[in-house]
Amino acid sequence: MAAVTPSLRRSFLRLFAVQGSWNYDRMLGLGIGVAEEPLLRDLAARDGEAAYRAAVGRGAGFFNSHPYLAGLVVGATARAEHDHVAPERIERLRAALCGPLGSLGDRLVWAGWLPFLSALAVVGVALGAGWLAVVAFLVVYNVGHLWLRWWALRAGWEHGVRVAAALHAPGLQRAARLVAPAMAFAAGLAIPAGVAVLAGHVPAWSFVDLGGAAVAGFGVLWWRHSVFDGARLGLVAVLIALIVGAVVW
Repeated sequence: MAAVTPSLRRSFLRLFAVQGSWNYDRMLGLGIGVAEEPLLRDLAARDGEAAYRAAVGRGAGFFNSHPYLAGLVVGATARAEHDHVAPERIERLRAALCGPLGSLGDRLVWAGWLPFLSALAVVGVALGAGWLAVVAFLVVYNVGHLWLRWWALRAGWEHGVRVAAALHAPGLQRAARLVAPAMAFAAGLAIPAGVAVLAGHVPAWSFVDLGGAAVAGFGVLWWRHSVFDGARLGLVAVLIALIVGAVVW
């Protein structure tokens, strides 16, 4: 990994405000430019003020991605500017990274890490851990998200225009594959644990019915996935529950 320099640390701190100037015209672009600026200051002394200003302007152009992985494009384009890569190639690099960084970040964080730890926190509360489970969630989640931000910035700075190699790192790919099943498993633990706490007066046989409904739902999704998806099946289940509840109660 690249050596940790004061400019790299300043860039990392600025990444926490990368969404502070979000707008429909440039999305995260202005925040990206602000975060990239500390890494570009050396250009003023080496290549002149005009080169520095042009690089900062390019860094503030349109860009959008997951905020936790935005450091990858900050480091990569700053390194490309130092390596005298042609401006047109830098623009193509920025455009090429928008989709992959957004998709990977959503899978890793919003659809994986965050719901996985949230579900485990629910289980912890249900088992009597109380606020300790909440504090543990905040600590573990933020350790993971800070590591991801720092890794992205350093990987981009180290690889430059060859940053695709960082996205194909075995550890990152393994995490992307494992986080979705882990999230599903944790959610499967959290739902009955939460129901047991919030609906303690519900008869035991109701949990058998709930388990049967879950098995039936998985079966429908497996055999009729071309007709039903999770959202449609959920809406049908809610409708059936409302009808049964109105009849029984």
